Amino acid sequence: MKGIGQNFDNFLTEQGIYDEVQELATKKIIVFQLQQELEAQNLSKSQMAKKMGTSRAAIDNILDPSYNTSLGSLERFARLLGKKISITLQ
Repeated sequence: MKGIGQNFDNFLTEQGIYDEVQELATKKIIVFQLQQELEAQNLSKSQMAKKMGTSRAAIDNILDPSYNTSLGSLERFARLLGKKISITLQ
């Protein structure tokens, strides 16, 4: 069945929110994967805060995709879990 109207990327671009939506979606994916790894390693947010030398509130912020978390903080979090964030250009 042929679709009607424009594609979703074009719609978001016309609304002026394409980049914002893409960034939030990417952060949600990364945060979801970090949370899954925390669970897999049976680590609490408090334990992770101790490993990072920060507060539990800071961990909550890192794991909140809508919070303005730096890429460096996400990478450090992943590294302390024995993981690496990989970003590619397409």
